[in-house]
Amino acid sequence: MDPAVTIDLDEVKAALDQKEFEAVSAEAQQQSNLLNNITLAIAITGRSGAGKSSFVNALRGMTDRAEGAALTGETETTMVPQEYTHPTFPNFKIWDLPGIGSNEFSAEEYLKKVNFSNYDFFIIIASERFTEDDTNLALEIRKNKKTFYYVRSKVDVDIDNDRRSKGIKEGDSDRMMQSEKETLDTIRKDSYDNLKALGESSPRVFLISRWDLSKYDFPLLQETFEKEQDEIKRDVLIMCIQILTKESIKKKRAAMESRIRKKAMVCYYVGLIRLPFFSFGFDIDIVVSTMRDICKVFGLDEDSLNILANRVGKDVEELKSVIEHTPSAGKITTEFVMDMWREKTVVGQVLDFIPLLGSLYGGGSSFFTSIDLLKNFLENAVKDAEKVQAKAAEPKKPK
Repeated sequence: MDPAVTIDLDEVKAALDQKEFEAVSAEAQQQSNLLNNITLAIAITGRSGAGKSSFVNALRGMTDRAEGAALTGETETTMVPQEYTHPTFPNFKIWDLPGIGSNEFSAEEYLKKVNFSNYDFFIIIASERFTEDDTNLALEIRKNKKTFYYVRSKVDVDIDNDRRSKGIKEGDSDRMMQSEKETLDTIRKDSYDNLKALGESSPRVFLISRWDLSKYDFPLLQETFEKEQDEIKRDVLIMCIQILTKESIKKKRAAMESRIRKKAMVCYYVGLIRLPFFSFGFDIDIVVSTMRDICKVFGLDEDSLNILANRVGKDVEELKSVIEHTPSAGKITTEFVMDMWREKTVVGQVLDFIPLLGSLYGGGSSFFTSIDLLKNFLENAVKDAEKVQAKAAEPKKPK
């Protein structure tokens, strides 16, 4: 038996030793359906024209011109809180809040107006210097015991402007890199000093691109989000944000491995208490839904591929051409999984785990087969996601 499967079976035994059967079963069922059961809401705020709407679109994997994108503009385009759902994860919600700049700004009144309690955390965006209104809002958020992050947007615009002012041309890669570092260092120090002067004792500022969230500080910002959320919402964040990098793929893999264990446990429990035919059908449904979730989490479903192709300016068929192992979500059906299931047999060491005979064998059989199928599927999805990421990052071929 696969050593990883042996460890998973030990986890089940340990869980049953420590808790009542019904409690463990209910917990596993809830944890196994994170993407459907848990809502995560992020609020984006800041002064008018700071790039709030563009950041909302980037978090959803969209360009500003994509269908359904948040409206953007140099003047305020958001007059009331606007909810935007992630295109493939409807329970992941990003709120574009009205701009905070006004002559009579009151942070307390603003938070009441935008329904403060609706959001898990806030991102305060500035495209130039942070203002007293920004820090007053941060103070009020902190006083109400919620988390916020200062984000300096449009740093790519500053980098381009500085290069032009220095007469640096596109082909001079060494000077371009040096200029970029100098610009980022200047913006970082200026933002820090600015916030210190406004009363923040030790401010954290994350520098991001208006268009490409794989650059600059966004990976660090995402990591900070994750560390400061509880375990469940951390995993939702990891699975839903589809800015693919080697590190994010690694995190997604770990999160999905955890979900696979939970879903396999549900199969195990059903195998213990249900009739065999019911158990088998239930197991198949869980495997089907989990495989489809894996496709979404790694951006391998049709919608995600189309969104990525639009963002990087490539034909979607070019991205699909490197996918070797993972079928499209539409092809993952009961029949597809049953064909895979028939190739697996459960004998030998699985029985060593089962403490009793009879219906207990159904639980071990379901657990072993489900986890084996899903782990193999996950491994293949990871390989394909890495290839899609590499293809998306390739420079566009000249026409």
